[in-house]
Amino acid sequence: AFEPAERDRLGLRGLLPPKVSSMDEQCARIMLRLRSFEDDIQKHMYLSELHDRNETLFHRVVVRHIGELAPLIYTPTVGQACLEFGHMFKRPRGMYFSADDIGQMNAMVQNWPMKDVRVVVVTDGSRILGLGDLGANGMGIPIGKLALYCAAGGIAPHRVLPVVVDVGTNNVELREDPLYLGLKRPRLTGAAYYEVVDEFVTAVLHRWPKTLIQFEDFESSVAQPLLDRYRDKILCFNDDIQGTGATVLAGVLACLRQTGKTAQDLKDQRIVMCGAGSAGVGVSTVIKDAMIAAGLTEEEARSRFYVLEKEGLLAKQGMSSEDYDSLAPEQQILAESFDVPTAKRGDSLLDVIKYAKPTMLIGASTVAGLFTEEVVKAFHEGCGGKPIIMPLSNPTSKCEVSASDAYAWTNGECVFASGSPFDPVEYEGTKYYPSQCNNMFVFPGLGLGASVAEARVVTDAMLRAASEACANSVNHEEMARGQVFPSVDRIRDVSLDVAVATVESALRDGLATREELLRPGVDVRAFVEAKSYFPAYVPVVTDPGFFDN
Repeated sequence: AFEPAERDRLGLRGLLPPKVSSMDEQCARIMLRLRSFEDDIQKHMYLSELHDRNETLFHRVVVRHIGELAPLIYTPTVGQACLEFGHMFKRPRGMYFSADDIGQMNAMVQNWPMKDVRVVVVTDGSRILGLGDLGANGMGIPIGKLALYCAAGGIAPHRVLPVVVDVGTNNVELREDPLYLGLKRPRLTGAAYYEVVDEFVTAVLHRWPKTLIQFEDFESSVAQPLLDRYRDKILCFNDDIQGTGATVLAGVLACLRQTGKTAQDLKDQRIVMCGAGSAGVGVSTVIKDAMIAAGLTEEEARSRFYVLEKEGLLAKQGMSSEDYDSLAPEQQILAESFDVPTAKRGDSLLDVIKYAKPTMLIGASTVAGLFTEEVVKAFHEGCGGKPIIMPLSNPTSKCEVSASDAYAWTNGECVFASGSPFDPVEYEGTKYYPSQCNNMFVFPGLGLGASVAEARVVTDAMLRAASEACANSVNHEEMARGQVFPSVDRIRDVSLDVAVATVESALRDGLATREELLRPGVDVRAFVEAKSYFPAYVPVVTDPGFFDN
C-alpha cells in the first residue's frame, strides 16, 4: 500500500511488487484467504498472524467484517485457542507478570514500549470462559478482548495492553505438559495471591495513572473480592461481573420492548438465574439494582430472584448456618427472600419454574442442555406472556439450550438471546433471528467512555447508562426482526452511543476529570467521536539510519 513517493523516501522501490494495493484490495485478499480455511481454529491462527504483522490491516478487516470475524477472534473460537495456546505459540503479545516477579513489577512495566496505555485487560487464567483453569494459556482472552476494543470501540492499538498475572495453575494436565508456558506449580491463595495482584495494579498505575484496568475471567472466589478491593479506589471494572451484568440488563430492557413493555416494567419481572458464580451473581445484582432504580425496595427486588447452582436453589431456608456462612455476601443477599415463601434450599429447576412462574429464564451455568424441553415448556406455560430465554454460557458447547430448541419448544413465541452466536432459525414457515448477548456491545463503549472522560472510577450509574444506551440502539428494523441486540455490523455506532452515555453519566456525578469535557457547552458526542480510533494507514516516519540498524 506504499505510494510511489513513500517508496522512494523509505528506500522500498524494487522491494515491493509494482502495483500499489488499496486498503479495500488488501481486505479482499485477506478475506479470500481466510474463507479458504474450513476449520475455525485455523482461521483464528491466520488472523493472529495478520495481527502480528499488520495491526492496521487486521483491525480494518475486523471493522469491515465484524459479524463474521468476532466469533473467530473471540468467543467461541478463542476458547479452543486458549486450550492450544502453548502449542500454537509463535511470539509474545502483551505482558506476563508472575509470582516470581514480586518486587520487580514496577521496573517491568517500563519494558512495555508504549508510553500512554489507556486500557489494560488482565486475567489470572483461573476461569477461562467455561473451560476452567488454563493458567498462562488464558492470554488469548485479553488479546481477543482488546482486539475488539480497538475494532469495535475505537481505542487505538498502541493504547491497550493485554496481561496475564500468573500465580500458578491447579490444572495438573497443564503442569505436566512440557510445552506449557506458565508457572508449573499450584495456584497461590490468600494473602500471597493478593500481594501479587496488588503489586501488579500499583505498578501499572504508577506508570500509566489514567489507565482503565479490566479484570477478565477470574474465578468466583477471587473475582468479587478483587472488584470490592479496587472499585472505589481506581478506574477499573470486572467484565464477567459488571460487563456481563450491564450487557444482560441491556438485553433484558430490549426484551421488554419486544414484549410490548417499557423499562419501567422491569420491576414486575420474576427471574430464574441458573448459575451462582461471578457471572450469575453479577447479572442478578445488576438487574436487582435496576429494579430498585425503577421503584422497588431492596427486599422487594430480592424477592423476584431465584438463583440456582448445581445443588439446586440457593436459599437460606433449608440450609445449615455453616453452609449459609460459607456463601459470598452477594450470594447471601440473593438467597434470603422469595415471593414464594415455601421456596427452600435444593429445589430443582423444574420445581422452581412451576411454583415461581418466572417471566425470564437466564443461564450462566456452563451446563449444556440444562434447559430441557420439559423445563422450557413449563416455563412457557407459566410465564403469562412471551417467555424471555437467555442462555448465556460460552462457548456454544456449554450453552443451556439451542436457539432452534427454544423456538420449537415455545411454538415460536419466545424472545431469545444467547451468549454464543446461533444462525437464524426457521420454524413453521417463520424465520427467527436470535441475538447474541455479547459483552462486546457494552465493554468497548464503556471502556472508551471511561477513558475519554478520564473518570475516577466506574460506577453502577455509568453501567446502567451504558445498558440503556445499548438497548436504545436497537433500531425499528432490528426490532421487527425479533432482535434484542443491534446487528453486529453496527457495533461501532453502538459503542459510540454507549461511550457517550458513559461520559455523560460521569459528568453528572462529577467523576470526569478531563478538562476539555468540563468546559460549558461541550458537545460530548462530537468530542468522543473525535477521540475514536479508525484503522487507516498513516505516513511512516523513521529515524535517520533506520535501515542501517
